[in-house]
Amino acid sequence: MPHIIVVGSSNTDLIVRAERLPRPGETVLGGDLITAAGGKGANQAVAAARLSAAVTFVARVGRDLFGRQALDNFQREGLNIQYVVQDANAPSGVALIVVGQDGQNLIAVAPGANRRLTPADVEAARSAVTSAQVELLQLESPIETVEAAARIGRAAGLRIILNPAPAQSLSTQLMSLIDILTPNETEAGLLTGEQTLEAAARVLLQQGVRVVIITLGEAGALVATSEQIRRVPGFRVKVVDATAAGDAFNAGLAVALARGESMDTSVRYAHAVAALSVTRLGAQPSLPTAAEVESFLQSIS
Repeated sequence: MPHIIVVGSSNTDLIVRAERLPRPGETVLGGDLITAAGGKGANQAVAAARLSAAVTFVARVGRDLFGRQALDNFQREGLNIQYVVQDANAPSGVALIVVGQDGQNLIAVAPGANRRLTPADVEAARSAVTSAQVELLQLESPIETVEAAARIGRAAGLRIILNPAPAQSLSTQLMSLIDILTPNETEAGLLTGEQTLEAAARVLLQQGVRVVIITLGEAGALVATSEQIRRVPGFRVKVVDATAAGDAFNAGLAVALARGESMDTSVRYAHAVAALSVTRLGAQPSLPTAAEVESFLQSIS
């Protein structure tokens, strides 16, 4: 069984569906409030577990109702939560999400306890890191914690995937520790200032990353290494809610690589996981099982 370690955030998502997304200063009326488990780290951890991986999650939640609900959910999903800290000095993270009729969304996050995830929290999980094949990171945690996790993962010989979301400036030191960087098109532009995907990929490779995968939704992904830049096609589906599509992709990629699949096969598998996720509402509620992904891929072929 593939073993993934995820270091990152846990949030509770408060979701409102509306006919369209509001413009600045505008109020729109929406439907009922939906509460769902979320957070990029937690989404990726749960997604990987549903894809039949053994998953260790390193995170912080508040010692509050949302935190207790998150821990209960992680246990139901089969995560190893030995290294999820209950923080008495900060509330659990919360994301406010508006979803438009076309499935696109606006998201604002109150990080809460996620801001207090420390390098020491990752160090405490070192034994779990060394037993994994892939480490999955994002940027909803303090950057010094992300860097510490990458250093520990690199020392243990893991394949390290960084999903650079939300996008922010990244040091050359951190980039040199990353095997696979997975920005979407917008994040690639923000990270590099480049206007084209190919140019952005080349800049990121020059910063020390070994593989750059720029995700493009149903249009697929651009996969770049120092040897070549190529496209891997995606899947066209009816979009209900794009929330957590990137997290689903990253989890699928991590699991397939941990199983020993090739890069292109892993990217195709990740696309299938993401495609299924956008056909359902919510973050973690939308994440498919391994059986659902295999059925989807068989139906496509």
